[in-house]
Amino acid sequence: MKINWAQKLSSRKFWAAAAGFVSALLVAFRADEGTISQVSAIITAGGVLIAYILGESMVDSNRSDNQNDEK
Repeated sequence: MKINWAQKLSSRKFWAAAAGFVSALLVAFRADEGTISQVSAIITAGGVLIAYILGESMVDSNRSDNQNDEK
């Protein structure tokens, strides 16, 4: 089975799970609350940025394909 990484990386559920997992690891290793909050914010922000970039590239690709089909 082939994994569709573009779809996975554009998933809000994936990024929420990643932030939760990393936060739990930081708690287990006794990181302070400020560090945990900062790391979670960075993961979430990165996820939003990646999802936006991948989403826009898919829209652009579909738009290009539709324009080529019309010609």
